[in-house]
Amino acid sequence: MPIESGSCASARQAKQKRKSHSLSIRRTNSSEQERAGLQRDMLEGQDSKLPSSVRNTLLELFGQIEREFENLYIENLELRREIDTLNERLAAEGQTIDGAELSKGQLKTKASHSTSQLSQKLKTTYKASTSKIVSSFKTTTSRAICQLVKEYVGHRDGIWDVSVAKTQPVVLGTASADHTALLWSIETGKCLVKYVGHVGSVNSIKFHPAEQVALTASGDQTAHIWRYIVQLPTPQPTADCNQMSGEDEVEFSDKDEPDGDGDGSSDCPTVRAPLTSLKSHQGVVIAADWLVGGKQAVTASWDRTANLYDVETSELVHSLTGHDQELTHCCTHPTQRLVVTSSRDTTFRLWDFRDPSIHSVNVFQGHTDTVTSAVFTVGDNVVSGSDDRTVKVWDLKNMRSPIATIRTDSAVNRINVCVGQRIIALPHDNRQVRLFDMSGVRLARLPRSNRQGHRRMVCCSAWSEDHPICNLFTCGFDRQAIGWNINIPALLQEK
Repeated sequence: MPIESGSCASARQAKQKRKSHSLSIRRTNSSEQERAGLQRDMLEGQDSKLPSSVRNTLLELFGQIEREFENLYIENLELRREIDTLNERLAAEGQTIDGAELSKGQLKTKASHSTSQLSQKLKTTYKASTSKIVSSFKTTTSRAICQLVKEYVGHRDGIWDVSVAKTQPVVLGTASADHTALLWSIETGKCLVKYVGHVGSVNSIKFHPAEQVALTASGDQTAHIWRYIVQLPTPQPTADCNQMSGEDEVEFSDKDEPDGDGDGSSDCPTVRAPLTSLKSHQGVVIAADWLVGGKQAVTASWDRTANLYDVETSELVHSLTGHDQELTHCCTHPTQRLVVTSSRDTTFRLWDFRDPSIHSVNVFQGHTDTVTSAVFTVGDNVVSGSDDRTVKVWDLKNMRSPIATIRTDSAVNRINVCVGQRIIALPHDNRQVRLFDMSGVRLARLPRSNRQGHRRMVCCSAWSEDHPICNLFTCGFDRQAIGWNINIPALLQEK
């Protein structure tokens, strides 16, 4: 009996496969025709508002779709058979080349081993990444002690910004949507000076580093420099407030407001005109700050530019362009001629004016939503907050990635850093104020119990490191500013 060669056998197998494939298609087509006829008969017996021609067309189209899917299914089966054949051939070749037995079971064992290694690696990476996320929500065992000391009530609308004077006498300044800026006695909570020179919302306030002069930015497209003279009243004994940790919380309705109109500024001296008005922007001036020395000032605007001015002449020195959307904040370095601006374009930029002949710019891209503020800290670090619910600590020498990331549960507004103790104060849209250290560990949450704390969105925070009574101030849409005493345990300071 003649023996078939390998090529003839493989050709016969391929022919049989094609034949069985064509037979299966014919069976499929005949069965489909039978099903289509059965479906047509069933549908004809049912009540329908469609014309018979339309119904027949739909049935034919559905039948074609079903046939296409069945053909794809058959082709998929054929491909799987071919893959199995290739795997067997590769296994045989591996046996010939290696000179050792390589069974299909051994292949499966090796595959399962590599799969388990990959799975273990993925699990380890996942646990490491999630632990970093969860650690940002954990608190330390030794928490900061937060005590509410004084409330400053007198504005008729929400307060956008709060600042502390750098010279004696030390006063508190607030900028409000009611078109005014107020100066307060920190100890007594009494309004000392009211500035009414703007015709739009006052969006920020900053004090001159050496003189009794304030810089305010406004929605009227200008920034004003104005002088004030204050005489501090005699301090009155304050009521003893119970100390409470930052974890106490009671929810309040947004309708809760300070009692009465709260117009404690009606009888204080009023400043009506500025010393200098800076007028080069074509949109809302959202923030302004003094450069080191106080001879120049920088402003940030919704017209997508930041301007650098000479204070004495009011002349525009530089127009800082490059942001793609509205600016949200600007901040200057305390000891160097550096400026940082933040924007709704999800970036913040560092402007370097240390060389008088040129100025350079670096762009930081690390957020996924509006960067609401970026501020300098001690050394070469910048801290940025965003509507993407994160706060990032950056090293100016490495702009590619942050050295620490704080993840929160609400959008972050204008942040502030206590330079001496390296603590970041985070005001939130959800009325919370949280304190973190520079490594991203949460220290405290300011109390909101016994009707203490803010009742609406907290817009800004400001530290006063040298004041003996209040060392942190916050302000918000509830039309009040609050002074806090934050006591950091020595254990945390060492860390």
